[in-house]
Amino acid sequence: MVLGVSGCGSENADQEPAATDSPQETQATQGAEATTPSSGSEIDLGSPEEIATGIEVPWGVAFLPDGTALVAERDSARILQIPANGTGSEPVYEVPGVDAAGEGGLLGLAVSPDYASDETVYAYYTAADDNRIVRFQLDGGRPEVIFEGIAKNSYHNGGRIAFGPDGLLYVGTGDAGDTSTSQNQDSVNGKILRLTPDGDPAPGNPENDSPVYSSGHRNVQGLAWDSEDRLFAAEFGQNELDEINLIEPGKNYGWPEVEGEGDTEDGRFTNPLVTWPTDQASPSGIAIAGNTLYVAALRGERLWTVPLADGETGEPVAQFEGNYGRLRTVEVAPDGALWLTTSNTDGRGDVQDADDRILRFTPIG
Repeated sequence: MVLGVSGCGSENADQEPAATDSPQETQATQGAEATTPSSGSEIDLGSPEEIATGIEVPWGVAFLPDGTALVAERDSARILQIPANGTGSEPVYEVPGVDAAGEGGLLGLAVSPDYASDETVYAYYTAADDNRIVRFQLDGGRPEVIFEGIAKNSYHNGGRIAFGPDGLLYVGTGDAGDTSTSQNQDSVNGKILRLTPDGDPAPGNPENDSPVYSSGHRNVQGLAWDSEDRLFAAEFGQNELDEINLIEPGKNYGWPEVEGEGDTEDGRFTNPLVTWPTDQASPSGIAIAGNTLYVAALRGERLWTVPLADGETGEPVAQFEGNYGRLRTVEVAPDGALWLTTSNTDGRGDVQDADDRILRFTPIG
């Protein structure tokens, strides 16, 4: 068991990584061996297309039905629109009331499943007193707050939002530096929430009238579903291990009692599928294309690919190690392409020419 201790580890994981005794121990650990069946569209990771440059801390990425991308700039609170063919970016909306400090700001974006009729976009952002979720139309007007009261801090704000296959809104939150919140079922921090599009607790949640779907999280910034509608989440560790978890309703993922894999206390806690030392990952966004899970790593400055089969994971492989710097968000576009954002202008990276940028990788076949 790796015990959680009080500290201020962040998505940069500035603290010293766990000591290791051998090269083998510095590699990602994984669950059961998995073969990769042939289904869905895999991604060609060679020769990416650079479709946008000069973006200030791109965080949330979401796609309209026609393939147009919406990209949230964390610190400016602007939403940029990028055509599917990547012919430049244009500001189309600015979210009012964003308090961008530390890891906070304009974070996750999601597009309504009924966008063709309601033209509604959702955003998670840090305000003056809390983190909250709003919805709005791009053609103007003030956003409507649909969920508020998620505790904020300069770090561990969570922020990823996504509509699941069930048409409900899933929300990854952080513990906001207070580790006690993750095990407190009356707190929405350190959780994955499941909401209706109006921001109410979703019917069928583990507890009636509660938005909490799973608990025991430290800082969730990645959500993705496989072809069988299984939910996976990425989570920042503290001093030792970052995680990929298979999320099931009502399960407790251990923080702060356990960091990484450890004693489940007779089923009280659920172990992760994959862990990495914090200097190799600091995982933010994740995406699934075909039978591969893609994990964007900030401090690790690489894209991890993890084979998936029947909800189990194979051996992770590191791609582009150090090539593009910090990687924040990875998403699958409507045409099956994989979009990947850098995060070198967030105050923690080595800024390269034209940062931050968005790369596009085409599907195979």
